[in-house]
Amino acid sequence: QVQLVESGGGLVQAGGSLRLSCAASGITFSIYTMAWYRQVPGKQREWVAAITRGSSTSYVDSVQGRFTISRDNAKNTVYLQMNSLKPDDTAVYYCNAHIVLGTDHWGQGTQVTVSS
Repeated sequence: QVQLVESGGGLVQAGGSLRLSCAASGITFSIYTMAWYRQVPGKQREWVAAITRGSSTSYVDSVQGRFTISRDNAKNTVYLQMNSLKPDDTAVYYCNAHIVLGTDHWGQGTQVTVSS
């Protein structure tokens, strides 16, 4: 059974930092592209960042330079370090595991709230 379990969300003041973690089980973690998405009520889920099996990273423009995605294949975990947080970053953050010609897997989400 595949499980992606996010943690690390919470309430933080604008300008602060949070580190999200996503622990995976039931998949061969190292061969998956891992990503973070976020969603605000009433809006579509938005892609935030991704890291490939080769550790190439990419980011949506709005978080470039503030967020860093990383992975630890030995721990089957992907991280999202979020610095200089803004109120617009408030959302539920979801972890995603993607492989070409395979099934995408999602975590249950973790709430991030940034107060002004």
